[in-house]
Amino acid sequence: MKSLNTLVAAIAILSAPAVFAGAGHDLTPRHGGAVVEVKDVVYELVATPEALTLYLDDHGRKVDTTGGTAKVTLLNGAEKTEANLAPAGDNKLEANGAFKVGSGTKAVAVVTLAGKAPATARFSIK
Repeated sequence: MKSLNTLVAAIAILSAPAVFAGAGHDLTPRHGGAVVEVKDVVYELVATPEALTLYLDDHGRKVDTTGGTAKVTLLNGAEKTEANLAPAGDNKLEANGAFKVGSGTKAVAVVTLAGKAPATARFSIK
C-alpha cells in the first residue's frame, strides 16, 4: 500500500505544472517581433529602422494603451538610443523615427499604463 501512495504522490507532483498552466501564455510572435511575458502581460516589440511598435496582450485580450507611455532603450554594443512611445490605437504603443536595429540588438522597454505601476520588459532582437 505504501508504494501505491508513493506512486500516486509522484504522479500528482509531476502533473501539477500542467494542471496550473493557464491558457493564453502563447509567446509566439503575432507581428513578427520579439516576445516576452512580464506579470501576465505579453509584450511584443517590432523594431524596424523606421519605427518601434510595442504590442500588449493579456491572455488573448488586447491591453488598452490609452493614456499609457513607454520608453524603449536600444543597445547596440556601446551605442545607446532611447525613444518615447505613445498610444497608437488598440493595444499598441509606437514611435516613428530612425533607429539602428539588427540581429543582436538588445532593447529595454519601461511601460506605464494608466493607473498601473511601471513594468519593464527586456528583448533580444534576432
